[in-house]
Amino acid sequence: MDENFLLETDTAIKLYHDFAKDMPIFDYHCHLSAKEIAENKSFSSLTDIWLTDDHYKWRALRSNGIKEEWITGNADEKAKFDKWAETVPFTIGNPLYHWTHLELQRYFGIMTPLNKGTANEIWETCNQLLKTEAFTAQELIKRSNVKGICTTDDPLDDLTYHIELKENEAFDVHVLPTFRPDGALTVESPSFNHWVSKLEEITGLSIKTYTDFVEGLEARVHFFHEVGCRLSDHGLDTNFYLETSDEEVDRIFKKGLLNEELTTNEIIKYKTAVMKSLGKLYADYGWAMQLHIGALRNNNTKKLEAVGPNTGFDSIADFTYAEDLSHLLNSLDYKNSLPKTIIYNLNPRDNYMIGSMIGNFQEDVPGKIQFGTAWWFNDQRDGMEDQIKVLANCGLLPKFIGMLTDSRSFLSYTRHEYFRRILCNIIGSWVEKGEYPADFEILGKIIEDICYFNIEKYLGIESKQ
Repeated sequence: MDENFLLETDTAIKLYHDFAKDMPIFDYHCHLSAKEIAENKSFSSLTDIWLTDDHYKWRALRSNGIKEEWITGNADEKAKFDKWAETVPFTIGNPLYHWTHLELQRYFGIMTPLNKGTANEIWETCNQLLKTEAFTAQELIKRSNVKGICTTDDPLDDLTYHIELKENEAFDVHVLPTFRPDGALTVESPSFNHWVSKLEEITGLSIKTYTDFVEGLEARVHFFHEVGCRLSDHGLDTNFYLETSDEEVDRIFKKGLLNEELTTNEIIKYKTAVMKSLGKLYADYGWAMQLHIGALRNNNTKKLEAVGPNTGFDSIADFTYAEDLSHLLNSLDYKNSLPKTIIYNLNPRDNYMIGSMIGNFQEDVPGKIQFGTAWWFNDQRDGMEDQIKVLANCGLLPKFIGMLTDSRSFLSYTRHEYFRRILCNIIGSWVEKGEYPADFEILGKIIEDICYFNIEKYLGIESKQ
């Protein structure tokens, strides 16, 4: 893993070092805590900054037979780290091996591979560095050349910490909220009426009908927009399109408020209506809409009850949704209310479906409908290569808005480096095979745009500097 790691040709080496390496980062989808950024969190140990909330590592630890006590349990931080150090050598072929050592190299200057024998030395070296000001949350962000971060936020959030960061002139990084209205879409959930009651309280509206509900959502969209939000996010894990009438969706909404049992079709009809209502709002405000499609969540009931959701027990679903996606985009487009949209698929089977779908609705804005970067289980070398090549085959790769971390860790920005090396290697191989001219003026612009400028233009956000 030297300076030319993953770069297999002279052209790839030039593209990476001359154009990609020093580009800023706009991390437009992540799960960092705005509170931790605003409070400029310091980290107690390498376990605190590296293993907490990292379900990628947790899954690897479980596969190595490590008990939950040393993963999400109450074991001390050093014991948890030692278990991770024992596991790392077995992650050969897994992106965790590369991510682990890129993070050790870039942030701690450690070139030694992590294993059981090197664990103590690495633990001591890293923990000493973590005591310095260079390893606070804000300093890690600035050291990573990050200019923008979009967190993931409930519409009911008061965005206190985003507002505080917006007013902090000493911290020159955008930390922007993302509108993630899961609570608004889960009409079948026992907590739905509580979510609506909270929306009433926050907006001061009386919400008795579906029309009232949309008015409440618009109030929150407006508030988020004022704080700097330019993105929404939706997790779509089941089929999500069935047409319905205004009268029927109102009846379904009222049944949800009363916690009455709903049919599968009623749930889908309601979600369709909400997605269309929100899509129009997003278009009106100039936002982009993110659709994360295809997760099968909380597969292990025993573990869900023991350690909760988002702890590493999700996998890839296999439902088909080409017609649902087409109908959703088409219904919004037909009424001139289709927002900029980024579509991520979790099942790689769907790559060419998404790659071809986005071309049906491109208009006005370059790359208006995006095939989102390789997501979650595809967030590795093969997955990134496949996504890049499918997008190039079906659309215009130079209009791609590039990489994100989708992470809860302040050390994950090396994933942008990983992506950039893979991108440069692919394009470099095309040039060396004679499939594209070695015109570095054009090639350099393509690389720089994908790494940073495209997402900045797409969201209409310029860096603070």
